[in-house]
Order: sequence, then structure tokens, then C-alpha cells
Amino acid sequence: ISLGQEVAWNAKQGTVRYIGEVKFSKGEWIGVELTEAAGMHDGSVLGVSYFECAPKHGICVQQGQLQSGGHVVTTAPAMSIPLAVPAAEDEGPTTLPSKTTTADGSISLGQEVAWHGKQGTVRYIGEVKFSKGEWVGVELSEAAGMHDGSVLGVPYFQCAPKHGVMALPVQLRPASEAAVAASAAAVASAPVPSAVAALLADVKGSVPGVPTRVAASTSSAAPTTEDEEPTTLPSKDKTADGSISLGQEVSLRSKRGTVRYIGEVKFSKGEWLGIELTEAAGMHGGSVMGVPYFQCAPKHGVM
Repeated sequence: ISLGQEVAWNAKQGTVRYIGEVKFSKGEWIGVELTEAAGMHDGSVLGVSYFECAPKHGICVQQGQLQSGGHVVTTAPAMSIPLAVPAAEDEGPTTLPSKTTTADGSISLGQEVAWHGKQGTVRYIGEVKFSKGEWVGVELSEAAGMHDGSVLGVPYFQCAPKHGVMALPVQLRPASEAAVAASAAAVASAPVPSAVAALLADVKGSVPGVPTRVAASTSSAAPTTEDEEPTTLPSKDKTADGSISLGQEVSLRSKRGTVRYIGEVKFSKGEWLGIELTEAAGMHGGSVMGVPYFQCAPKHGVM
């Protein structure tokens, strides 16, 4: 495959715009500009620009996923992916095989789960190309996700756009447990009638075993529920060389922003920066592949 060559990816036509190494994985990858808005980005992946194209026209894939001149390119890629090219335009990409349960047996394929308060169904369990370890692909019941089951050109499962997320097993809860937790939180935060609160205040400390919920009724801070924003990962105060600090104003490709995260990430090695841009020129809301590094408005975050 050569730069500028016409190729096909999952029956979609495109032109090769980049060939080389990437920051998000090992091996040689190929950046393709599709002729239609069936891609995932504009040539930039996780804040790194590999080539330029219109939004949703860019993909980064490996050689074995492409067709050239009507034939599948059979030269062995750096990382083999068992994909079959669809025979027709309306067929979707062949997804990677999934495990039936996680390694600890806590989550099963097809199980109803909750991800940051959002309900969904497990569609994939196994290894991924963008990080190490075991990951779980979830199809959410609402458009609160990040993709359609494909991440960086690799199809793990299929769902509607913005309904798919990839998460670590520890980020998920069985739907039944999440429902119980939500109900318990609602009960705990329910206001206590003033007369009862006064009575409890009088007997508090004088009658062993008598509970009091005066604090719950008078405090404005309600208990944490599943619907609240996910807790972000802890950040360093400065980069390893001390040149950039948390909260510092910076510029990324002429876009102004503020440093919101400094530290390691799940999708690559080394130290990364999370930046909240002043305009909607980013790629996410502070979460990348289901992992929340910081919080900002949608399309204002870059890593």
C-alpha cells in the first residue's frame, strides 16, 4: 500500500493519507480519508494529528483490513486482526470474537449492566487493541456513549452511533445492584418531617440504637447516586519535567485551553495531558474510551 492509493475499508472507498506508527498502539497503521462520512475522526486521534480530512471521513486501520484493486491486501500486518471484508454496502464489519464471561466471572455476555448511571447490555468481553487488560463493550440504551462498537477502526461489536462504550470491568455494576443502590440513595436523601426531626434531635444520644437523619434532612448535599458524573482519575500537579502545571493556560494548534489532567492513561504509555479547550474544537468531554480523566463540555476536551 502506498500513500495516495485508492483503497476500500468495509466496502467504503477512500484514499491513503498516512502510513506509519501511531501513539495509541504498536505497529504500522494506515490513515484513510473516506469518500463519505462513515469514519470516526478528521485525521486526528486522541489529540494527535496524523492527516487532515473532513469530520467523520477519517479512519486509522491496519493493512489487513483494507482492499486494494478489488483484492484483500494479504501482506501480514504488524498486528493481525481477523476481519472479513463485507460483500455488500449494507453489511457491517465482522466483529472480533468475544469471551462469554470476564476473568473473575462477575460479568457475562448479554448481561444488563449500569455504566455511570446509564443502563446497557454487555456486547463484548476480551482484549482490545488500544490498551492492555480485559475490557467490556457495552451497548447503552440511550445515545450517551462514544461510538457504534468500533474503536480506532477495530469493530468489537455493533450498535447504533453514540450507544457504545468500552469500559473496565470495575467500572460496571449489574443492573439489579445499580437499581438497589439508586433506591437506597433516594430513601436516604428523602426529607424528614420537621416534627420527626425535632424528636430525633431530642433523643439522639440518650436512647441507644435510635437512628437520626437530621443531617440528611437539613444538609443541602445529597448522597452520591448513580446519576452523578463519574469520578475522575487523580491528576499530578506538574509534568515530570516541571514545565506544565495543572490549571495552566496553554495553546494546542492555535486553540486556547486549560490543563485539567496530567498523568498516565489507559490507551497508551507515558505521561499525557488533558486539556479543556475554550471552544468546541476537541474530541470528547474529558473521558476517553470510557475512562474519565477530567470533566468538560462535549467536544471541548483533548488528550
